[in-house]
Amino acid sequence: MRWTTGHRSENVEDVRSRSGGRLVRRGVPIGLGGLLLLVALSFLTGQDFLSLVGGPGAPDEVMVPGGAAPTGPPAATTAEEERAVDMVHATLDDLQESWASELGGRYEPARLVLFRDAIESACGFAESATGPFYCPGDRKVYLDVGFFDELRSRFGAPGDFAQAYVIAHEVGHHVQHVLGIEARVRQLQQARPSQAKTLSVQMELQADCLAGAWARSANRYVSLEAGDIEAGLQAAAAIGDDRIQRMAGRRVSPDSFTHGSSAQRVEAFRSGLAGRAAACGLSASAP
Repeated sequence: MRWTTGHRSENVEDVRSRSGGRLVRRGVPIGLGGLLLLVALSFLTGQDFLSLVGGPGAPDEVMVPGGAAPTGPPAATTAEEERAVDMVHATLDDLQESWASELGGRYEPARLVLFRDAIESACGFAESATGPFYCPGDRKVYLDVGFFDELRSRFGAPGDFAQAYVIAHEVGHHVQHVLGIEARVRQLQQARPSQAKTLSVQMELQADCLAGAWARSANRYVSLEAGDIEAGLQAAAAIGDDRIQRMAGRRVSPDSFTHGSSAQRVEAFRSGLAGRAAACGLSASAP
């Protein structure tokens, strides 16, 4: 994947220099990196930590915060990390221009927060192990770029576009929020508790579809090269619930899925690639 080198988005907040705190979690929704942490804990202890994963919603977390530091990149950074940050800036703006073109005045830009260790959001506190997440309370995507190393080394999904896919998925949740889809899903979950997990999976798969819809049109600050689509499909397959359960040595249990199987996530991404936003059901009352 190629991108406009040195591009800086006005919607990126780089707070990597801020020190974090100590997070205490109470059965919360979890991001991609958090799933990895639970896999490792389950494998090492033999306990089912994956059952702690909840459905979608605002995180329910408590943190004993540390002190704050000035905004900006940390002193201890690397050329590789800064290259990833460069990609994040370009990818975010390409995503947002694509969705503004697709949705017109209905779209409102999201902001993306780059952090290290731990962060406070309108949804509560989170640490790097939570993985990338979108908070509807402040309309921000939160990302510790260290997750990209985990995506490559632990999940076996290397490449720049695999990383861009993760950002596109989270911005997909922002699209759901600004169009009112996320709010309608929450209402349905409250009205039909027995369908809460199914609705969660549907919303996650729609975000995968929206990531594919963007990939079809990416061309302003980001341009795709040979092999990029395959990298996106590999990333989608790598973080399927069934694969994660197998990594933890567990029996595959579709009833406990929160994001969808590898096959479902790949199919959702392909649907977006094939038909843009309309294929993702944006006009429907729910994903």
